[in-house]
Amino acid sequence: MAQLFEQISNDIKEAMKARDKVRLETLRNIKKVFLEAVTAPGANDVLEDADALKILQKLAKQGKEAAATFTQQARQDLADAELAQVKVIEEYLPKALSEAEIEVKVKEIIAQTGASTMKDMGRVMGLASKQLAGLADGGAISAIVKRLLG
Repeated sequence: MAQLFEQISNDIKEAMKARDKVRLETLRNIKKVFLEAVTAPGANDVLEDADALKILQKLAKQGKEAAATFTQQARQDLADAELAQVKVIEEYLPKALSEAEIEVKVKEIIAQTGASTMKDMGRVMGLASKQLAGLADGGAISAIVKRLLG
């Protein structure tokens, strides 16, 4: 098992001891999703940290979207509960890059690939998505690539 999986398991025990209900519920949900990923066909009973990070990012994104929906429906209590869980999830994610930091990385990738027009966007996005996985939102990367190549 990868380190992130073990860390979540250990933190579940700590949350139990601390009687932190929100943290415990969130971590148990993360572990459930991790276990589903490990037992999925073709996973070979292994969950690498890179895959675990993708799962955490997806869970955080879903939580934020749910919170936005609840806010629109005037259910702030439910929105707050979702955001509290997102906050726990984000503790396990690497710090996101700023827009300026993303732009520096994208410029490096454009230089590496020799990209010069929008026709090269797919090549640049493929490389950028791999290199910046877990560090930047795909939409932010795409917007910067379009601006620099456009």
